[in-house]
Amino acid sequence: MRKKNKPVVWENASDIKKLTENIIVEAKVSWVIKADIYYFRSYNSKARAYARIWGLGRVWQQALKIKPSYIIEVISERFDNLDISHKKEILSHELSHIPKNFSGSLIPHIKKRGKRNFHDKVTSIFSKLS
Repeated sequence: MRKKNKPVVWENASDIKKLTENIIVEAKVSWVIKADIYYFRSYNSKARAYARIWGLGRVWQQALKIKPSYIIEVISERFDNLDISHKKEILSHELSHIPKNFSGSLIPHIKKRGKRNFHDKVTSIFSKLS
């Protein structure tokens, strides 16, 4: 008999909101509109990631007549037991996926060197944190 998987459960994550907003202010991530980012913690996820970011694409914005928004989701089983420095690094990584025009789209991991290098953007944000 096959064992049933538990469904994924999401809950608001006010602690992640507070930590991320501190990162935004401290690292001067000026292109991010704090009021348009939502924060969730998930349980029972099969994802291998510690966290993920979800963007609201333009077609959804037009259909629902709403402005660009993002969701930062932390995977409880992987994220919650990390030390604060690692949590800040992961949240900096997720913020780096948000483009400068805050359009609802997401920036992919680009491996090229230069101004569009994703790793350099993450490092730039994270290095400004104390």
